[in-house]
Amino acid sequence: MLSSSPEIVRWRRAAGSIARNWGLYLLLLPAVTLLLCFTYKPMYGVIIAFKDYSPAFGISGSPWAGFKYFEKYFASYQFEITMKNTLLISLYSFATFPIPIAFALLVNQMRVERFRRFFQTVTYMPHFISTVVLVGLMLILLSPGNGLVGHVYRLFGAEAPNLMGSSALFSSVYVWSDVWQQTGWNSIIFLAALSAIDPSLYEAAKVDGASRWQNVWNIDVPMLMPTAVTLLILRIGGLLGVGFEKVYLMQNNLNISGSEVISTYVYKIGLLSAQYSFSAAINLFNTVINFVLLLLVNHIARRYSDNSLW
Repeated sequence: MLSSSPEIVRWRRAAGSIARNWGLYLLLLPAVTLLLCFTYKPMYGVIIAFKDYSPAFGISGSPWAGFKYFEKYFASYQFEITMKNTLLISLYSFATFPIPIAFALLVNQMRVERFRRFFQTVTYMPHFISTVVLVGLMLILLSPGNGLVGHVYRLFGAEAPNLMGSSALFSSVYVWSDVWQQTGWNSIIFLAALSAIDPSLYEAAKVDGASRWQNVWNIDVPMLMPTAVTLLILRIGGLLGVGFEKVYLMQNNLNISGSEVISTYVYKIGLLSAQYSFSAAINLFNTVINFVLLLLVNHIARRYSDNSLW
């Protein structure tokens, strides 16, 4: 009776599947090994957030500190600054999420194939510019003295603003430069979803007398929703994960009050000041918040729609 239990049957089927497809599992083994070695094994080091870590004693030999460093971060004046700036930039970037969708719908409506290919190539190219080069271009073009913006303002007899030195405008410069660089590339997945739509749907709509706008609204947009919801969940899961490299390169003494985010603060505290436990606590707090948001949004999406990550 025990041998015929559902659990035993399930395990036997799994073992049989592995035996039949052993070659595929062998191909999967290197990727799983790398994932375990470079993703899961280093997670052991997270415990230094709860210890007074000292390189001399190592992770296991350092004394426990409890929630000391979490409380230190919550009580510091940098907590409000970093959280406010991180949320501002993240929510600002989140508001631009529909732009690649609209861009994909626009490209999909282009009927001249040669122009469409040229347009797509031009809009994809900024994605391949490195962050260092991009920020260098921004410094040159947005310079109030010798940059393009400065020259345009002087043509109208006005004084150009220092966009790269303004803490109030930092989030706008960061977000819209990212939109310019990534919109074309981010639209690829939506264009792929549009290309998979059954042509018979358009033919049926044409028979019913639907206009081009009605095709977009009643066929294209609904077909994009599963892809959009999945990407939206993933994006919310990284709400506090503002990229370090670009923010750090754009920082200067003039805009520091509006550009100090969690990732740059962790770098300065952890690597420059060697406060390893403090920086680990801040980063762990950031990761936990992102993970909770991911679970919450995925639950909401699964409850109110047919689309979710799991």
